Amino acid sequence: MRVHHLNCGTMCPAGGRLFDGTTDGVTGHIACHCLLIETDAGLVLVDTGFGTRDIADPGGRLARFFRIACNPLLLAEETAVSRVRALGFAPEDVRHIVVTHLDFDHAGGLEDFPHATVHVTAREREVADAGRGGNFVGTRRYRPQQWDTVENWRLYPMGGGERWFGFDTVRGLDGLPPEILLVPLPGHTWGHSGIAVDTPQGWLLHAGDAYFHRGEIGGDYHCPPGMRGYQRMMEVDRAARLHNQRRLRALALAEPGVRITSAHDPVELALLAGAG
Repeated sequence: MRVHHLNCGTMCPAGGRLFDGTTDGVTGHIACHCLLIETDAGLVLVDTGFGTRDIADPGGRLARFFRIACNPLLLAEETAVSRVRALGFAPEDVRHIVVTHLDFDHAGGLEDFPHATVHVTAREREVADAGRGGNFVGTRRYRPQQWDTVENWRLYPMGGGERWFGFDTVRGLDGLPPEILLVPLPGHTWGHSGIAVDTPQGWLLHAGDAYFHRGEIGGDYHCPPGMRGYQRMMEVDRAARLHNQRRLRALALAEPGVRITSAHDPVELALLAGAG
């Protein structure tokens, strides 16, 4: 099983180093880190970033609030479908998409893969369909026009499988190999999950938006103030979000063989892409 690490969308929020902790200048640099996994069941995507329809019609697909706040570049070459083609595959080779959650910057490319089955927690789909993202921000985070033509869904409970390093899991994802499992990590959204993959190099956990900056799960905790504020703005359950961050930090410190990455830290993405 081979894992490719893809950036499927760059966002440049105001704040520079105050937002991402690294960039000099007025705007920061935030990635949309997706995985493309080669399996015997075909290609599997973990999240999709922004899609081709987002680029063609950003005003109709993305909330104005987030277009201003996140300042996405919306580059055609960064879409998941372009990344798949650049690796020598066809879009039809993507048989499954496992989504950490249905926020606009994670689900934008779903419709670029009409033959794929989309896997997500039932709770996430329920809340997204109802437009119940929490508050003013939450009602704008979900964009049903990004997935309203998707026909093949597989919905799962929040847990119920065997434990994985102390975390509840969902195993036996329909049509997927047993090496891929959902790890519920609510707090950012009600149905948010991480995706764990058992690779030849050991376990890899894509933690989605359970944290945003590598310093949040490091030995010396730190997070830039802009990024910290953005997480608070987007959370639906602060206690659950912080609890899961602490659990991820404990896992990272106790199990250095488990590689953990978030969806938006460009340094993590670069390190994993270089190693992979």
